[in-house]
Amino acid sequence: MTTRTAAQRLALTLLSCSTATFAYAQDDTPVDLGEIRIQSSEAQAVLGNDEITAEEIEERNAATIADVFAGESAILASGGAPIAQKVFVNGIEESLLSVTIDGARQNKSAFHHTGNVLLDPALLKSVEISAGLAPADQGAGALAGVISYTTKDARDLLEDGDNFGGLYTLSYGDNGLGFRNTMTVFGETGGFEYLLSGTRATGDDYEDGSGDEILGTGADLTDYMAKLAYTTEEGHRLSFSASETTDSGDRASQSGFIRPDFAEVVGRESELYGALSQRTSYTLTYEHGDAGGIWAPYVQLSYNEQVMDVGSLYGVNKSFSGVASNEFQLANGTVNVGFDFFDESAEGFDNSVSPRTSNGSEELRNIGVFAQARQDLSDRVSVSYGARYDWSTLEGAEGTEFSDSGLSVNGSIDYILNNNWTLNAGVASSWGGYELGEAALVNFRTPWTYDGFTTSRANAIRLGARYEKGPWAVSAALFQTEIEDIAAVLPSDGARGDLDDLTSRGVDASVTYTGGRGFATLNYTYADVELNEGTIASTDYYLGRPVGHVFGLEAAYDVNDEIRIGGTAQVALENNDTELALPGYETVNLYATYTPVSMENLTLRMDVYNLFDATYASRSSDGIDFAGVVPLTEPGRTINLTASIKF
Repeated sequence: MTTRTAAQRLALTLLSCSTATFAYAQDDTPVDLGEIRIQSSEAQAVLGNDEITAEEIEERNAATIADVFAGESAILASGGAPIAQKVFVNGIEESLLSVTIDGARQNKSAFHHTGNVLLDPALLKSVEISAGLAPADQGAGALAGVISYTTKDARDLLEDGDNFGGLYTLSYGDNGLGFRNTMTVFGETGGFEYLLSGTRATGDDYEDGSGDEILGTGADLTDYMAKLAYTTEEGHRLSFSASETTDSGDRASQSGFIRPDFAEVVGRESELYGALSQRTSYTLTYEHGDAGGIWAPYVQLSYNEQVMDVGSLYGVNKSFSGVASNEFQLANGTVNVGFDFFDESAEGFDNSVSPRTSNGSEELRNIGVFAQARQDLSDRVSVSYGARYDWSTLEGAEGTEFSDSGLSVNGSIDYILNNNWTLNAGVASSWGGYELGEAALVNFRTPWTYDGFTTSRANAIRLGARYEKGPWAVSAALFQTEIEDIAAVLPSDGARGDLDDLTSRGVDASVTYTGGRGFATLNYTYADVELNEGTIASTDYYLGRPVGHVFGLEAAYDVNDEIRIGGTAQVALENNDTELALPGYETVNLYATYTPVSMENLTLRMDVYNLFDATYASRSSDGIDFAGVVPLTEPGRTINLTASIKF
């Protein structure tokens, strides 16, 4: 039986179940469902669907996307300046996941030595991550899962009874961290909401634990955001957001190209270049989540553009996308039904001439339909299952057009054994469609060719269990994600039709103790990441990184009503599976906050990053097993002071 035939049969089964349960919701009578258990944070965590909450982001005092995932083990972010940071889920790079900001699809892959999605976490509300098991309503191309970023609205920041407010945060750190200022004002009147925010961060190059200065790592980030919304008395809500995030610092360059992900390139002299990474986004959303009965419509249109000045080349990614759906209430759950689309392009330019000239472009279009059900079948059994079908077309840089379509299906179950034990299982088969090549390198040096070019597919499975008793919560899961026929995003000699097979398999585990005044969580991940049946290298861009064994720790304790102390830590064990062994390391970050009872709108905080001044390169960094590269080591001990006042 072929994979596609199996997927089609599973889809028919899922559709039959959904049709049977949908009969319970044919009138407009509101149904109080409470919380569907399979959507609870505990069930989703075992299924690989983690959520970084607003409280956790605040605990980590996140200034970069790497800070957002501090203390995690399954989700790693590479280091350096924001322009260089990439996110990996169980060792698979985010370019193989569906990435959204406030529901809007993000295009990526502008240049392989830089990050995919530039994001400032100043107003980040939450991050939801699906590892391998992507729901059908989370967008196309979710081969290895989903990363969904959500930013705060005015209603998230306003105090009860207030119609205006503001938030100002100032921080200063040594070791190159420098100054960071964020100013936000927000308000609400007569159903109209507004939020305006700006961030400016500047700093010098930092020193690692050995005292070596790492060239081109100084902060130079600017972020603006505006969000407007109007909600009627009947619950209709129309919102618009616009944002622009820019990293324009001097970055290390060799032979005409920036490489901010490396400390040095062996045999090549480094010099500074005024690089640019910029993301501009516009999103319009209509929703009516409080309609009652079977209606909860959601419609969104979004445009985002990412530009990258990397020296001799200049890359531009553009994306126009939309989704329309309705979440129908069933007697025992919900089913979300709708369609989505995107129209994207990647264009590269010769940046060594003025004005710069185009080297060529690719264009990618996709239309998909989906249905995803989430139900409590009984007091003990909860399920989530769904399917989507996509039609995709790609126009190559030499004008050839490719068209294909495919089915994606998923299913998961949460089964309560007794008061303490719960079992979870999930499977997914995801059609990946086509993927745009790297924008900056379109037709660079060699015209791109498409012999053998095709679509990809991923198959994922996850089996887990959790135990809860009193203050203790323990969970563990086995996972495997296989992605076949990944066409070359960064083609060698222009061969876009070169194909790779990628596999990530291993285990995730977590132990949490929650007391009256604090908590402690220990996370553990082992991810064996293989490319074409061999251990993946740390320079296999747009694919993954060799993870091995990683531990993450996060803890916090309220000393009293005014003082809180806590910290995060990451431990990576030595990995000998790579061509050059990856050394192990341990790094610890501590913090203390003071919020006076007499002035609860003021918070003072001190962070000590890399407490023991370790010299190390993050396990997810580029080039750490490559003899031709001096890996980018992380900052040595750094002290940061932050003051935040809400008015």
